[in-house]
Amino acid sequence: MKKDIEIPKVENVHIVAIREWNDDFQEDCWYAYLLNATNEPLEMAMIVSRAYGLINGENRNTSSLRHAFAKVEPQSAVKIEFLENNVLQLNNEFLVSYFLNNKMFDKKFIFKVNGINEKAQSDLPAINKRGVMAI
Repeated sequence: MKKDIEIPKVENVHIVAIREWNDDFQEDCWYAYLLNATNEPLEMAMIVSRAYGLINGENRNTSSLRHAFAKVEPQSAVKIEFLENNVLQLNNEFLVSYFLNNKMFDKKFIFKVNGINEKAQSDLPAINKRGVMAI
């Protein structure tokens, strides 16, 4: 039965970190976005995020956060969550599931320890912004 399950490859859908002004903190802060660089809308996008790793030799884990978007328009991005500075020194994992053309897609995206930084930024597809792409 397992051989009968088709798992399509995720293409042109990304998790990205973008640095933006935050009025509450009066500084630029990092935010995670779901980026849809396809020409079709994503439907029922669900994301579970968490951070984990070592800080000063001690294991640290954040709680899991869950997000859902009924529709993500083509060639656009939706804000997922604020990335607090302390979690940037951990691995940040995003499990993404969505439907595209009546097929379910699923992928794990990870920002490695200290991978979200100014020097790691590049031009992002589909939107006119710079940011860091998760692997």
